Amino acid sequence: MKAFGTISRGVKAPIIKKGDNLVDIVTTSVLNACKENNVTLQDKDIVAVTEAVVAKSQGNFATLDQIAKDVNNKFGNETVGLIFPITSRNRFSMILKGISKGVKKLVIQLSYPTDEVGNPLISEEKLLTSKVNPYTDVLTEDEFVKEFGEPCHLFTGMNYLKLYKELCECGCEIILANNPLAILKYTKYVINADIHTRKRTKALLLNNGAKVVCSLDEILNKSVDGSGYHEEYGLLGSNMSKEGTIKLFPRNAQKFAEDLQKSFKEKTGKTIECMVYGDGAFKDPVGGIWELADPVVSPGFTKGLDGTPNEVKFKYIADNNLQGLNKEEADLKMREIIKSKEKNLVAKNTSLGTTPRRFTDLLGSLSDLTSGSGDKGTPIVLIQNYFDNYTD
Repeated sequence: MKAFGTISRGVKAPIIKKGDNLVDIVTTSVLNACKENNVTLQDKDIVAVTEAVVAKSQGNFATLDQIAKDVNNKFGNETVGLIFPITSRNRFSMILKGISKGVKKLVIQLSYPTDEVGNPLISEEKLLTSKVNPYTDVLTEDEFVKEFGEPCHLFTGMNYLKLYKELCECGCEIILANNPLAILKYTKYVINADIHTRKRTKALLLNNGAKVVCSLDEILNKSVDGSGYHEEYGLLGSNMSKEGTIKLFPRNAQKFAEDLQKSFKEKTGKTIECMVYGDGAFKDPVGGIWELADPVVSPGFTKGLDGTPNEVKFKYIADNNLQGLNKEEADLKMREIIKSKEKNLVAKNTSLGTTPRRFTDLLGSLSDLTSGSGDKGTPIVLIQNYFDNYTD
């Protein structure tokens, strides 16, 4: 059998700019890396490309003024509530500045003790030992600081109450509450900035007296003065490009993945599965940050990556089905069980303990960890043997 199981390799690429033919660049980069390292591509290998370079090649950018204009078109010169933004300089600082340029005043409602993806303002221990009820209590900025002290992010050292107030280019007030309806005491015009709960939050606000509610996916969902946009996700999935400019989530990611698969087929004769990936979906055990600030892990992928794993639990079989067998007998029995496994192992004891997640979420997380978020220069990830098992 093969000595290696799953192998994930970061592939270096040139700096990507607007207008680049990214399909050609990715294909060439992978093939050159394989040639240099004596790697042979096989059917069902996977090539994953980070969403950042896809968006860059498309030129999917927007300025603060373009954000401000879209917000003003939707709300006019009103006092607007901005609820549940994540606390992130990369992800939200430029969005906040753009929104603040388009309204008369902002009332920012932060959740506590953490934001939606786990960035903490305070620790859960501090909250539990206080007299504050996070389900009902609405705190002003001063009340929060008096109770818990100045917040300081564990890894970045940032005080996001102070930072977000300083970033606003209009009047700004900060409250802290976990009930989205708390904002309605301040204004009936609301931008809900939550990511994965946005539809529920918007419906709740509209059903309780809000006049106008926009989620982030409804801002820059069309081009404004030539800006980039995303018809489905708007500002969701965007991050800072440079001062005064954001990079949006890539459009047409599905077509890009399919075109990339065709390119590999033409060059190699192999059917390579391809995907675009953003944030992985995993939680940091120290900082408590749940990584997924993008609306989805993978906005585009080829058909072979659809679905979920259908695997028996190796340890469970070894502990329950191979007792009393010698090494050779156990090996043969294990192979027999794997080869004869049912096509759907949902709720079966033999799959107990396997990871119940979609292929694209698992592979996106693996790719995100492989490529990193710093200066590795590997926006492409080649994954091999992922669909193999013990019998191969």
